[in-house]
Amino acid sequence: MIERYTLPEMGRVWSDEHKYELWCRVETLVLEAHAAAGRVPADVVEPVRSAPPPTAARVAEIEETTQHDVIAFLTAWADNTKPRSAAAYVHHGMTSSDLLDTALAVQLTEATDVLLAKADRLVTALRDHGLAHRDTIKVGRTHGVHAEPDVWGHRVADLAFAAARSRDRLRAARERVGVVAISGAVGTYSLIDPSVEVAVARALDLRPADASTQVVIRDSISEWVAALAVIATVCEAVALEVRHGQRTEVRELSEAFGSGQKGSSAMPHKKNPIRSERIAGLARVVRAAVVPVMEGIPLWHERDISHSSTERVFLPDAAVTTDYLLHLTTGLVENLVVDAERMRANLDSTGGLIYTSAVLLELVEDGLSREDAYALVQTAAMETWNSGTPFRETLRARAAASGVTLDEARLDGICRPEGYVRQLGPLFDRLAALT
Repeated sequence: MIERYTLPEMGRVWSDEHKYELWCRVETLVLEAHAAAGRVPADVVEPVRSAPPPTAARVAEIEETTQHDVIAFLTAWADNTKPRSAAAYVHHGMTSSDLLDTALAVQLTEATDVLLAKADRLVTALRDHGLAHRDTIKVGRTHGVHAEPDVWGHRVADLAFAAARSRDRLRAARERVGVVAISGAVGTYSLIDPSVEVAVARALDLRPADASTQVVIRDSISEWVAALAVIATVCEAVALEVRHGQRTEVRELSEAFGSGQKGSSAMPHKKNPIRSERIAGLARVVRAAVVPVMEGIPLWHERDISHSSTERVFLPDAAVTTDYLLHLTTGLVENLVVDAERMRANLDSTGGLIYTSAVLLELVEDGLSREDAYALVQTAAMETWNSGTPFRETLRARAAASGVTLDEARLDGICRPEGYVRQLGPLFDRLAALT
């Protein structure tokens, strides 16, 4: 991922420098397990443990000849080992994927921990914002059209619970990707004792794979990427709400606009939802990772390399992008500007059409058939749409023409937005308990 969207902590997880540090750590743990079991000389461990990781530049230089990144790494690291002869026992009984998959598992869990911390912050921001607006009346919209009264906090609560569920899915996926596989060329432990795998897993606070061939099958990594895609898409759902709310015709929500900020090179009046639009665009990048990574599940027999290039691109990019998306979305929510007066004005702008559902039921309860009640209310509503005459007036006229008596006092009571949201208390109790 380009630097523009890479935050330092997550960038460090996927850096070449950190990757080679992890490779050194995994190889050292394997060597220590061999030495403890008496399979290799004990005096080779300290020279290897003390050898500094090779630089990315040196590994790349050797790889130009070897065309094999692990051999290039082992050669470069051996050059840093004193005496170099101690490095002869590095990678003992292993195959490249033992190193690659185990180190990748560490990177995936490290990246997940960074993401979970940011996801917690987003859940908190949404929860607190929703509770702060539990009484902020707005119009609910379906198909983009005014439907019934609602409160802004209700919409935010829905997003908060979605963010929390998405975070919890990622936490579950972390457990499944955190596996160690050190089982040899085709996973049969032909040249390495299974106890080495157990010892390395314990040292890394991971668990041995249930089974492996030359690689760990990619179903769990696919699940992990899918969890990131869901998080990214929930972030987009938050952003989409803001994008709609900031439209000139709506003006209920807006992103914070800082002193000195500019919206357009040509139009000085512009205040655009650029953060929300960036979230929408980057969510597509994360979703794009799902299918290519999933296609790494079916490999030829015990392993081919078709998954490798895909993962080198999509795993870091998906993690880095999701990290940035969580950062952006949290900032969006924490600094969101809500215009409660505009929300109320928009709610009233259709002349009472938002109360048709309650009026329909009132007429049914007064003895009309549902079909007759619906026809009466719809005819009055269409007249309001077309003429702008308030709904109560068109309803009164249509009812009189049809010989239907209206209980005006009762209609006064039901044509109030507060009545539509009176039963949301338990929802906000659940929201307050969300962690």
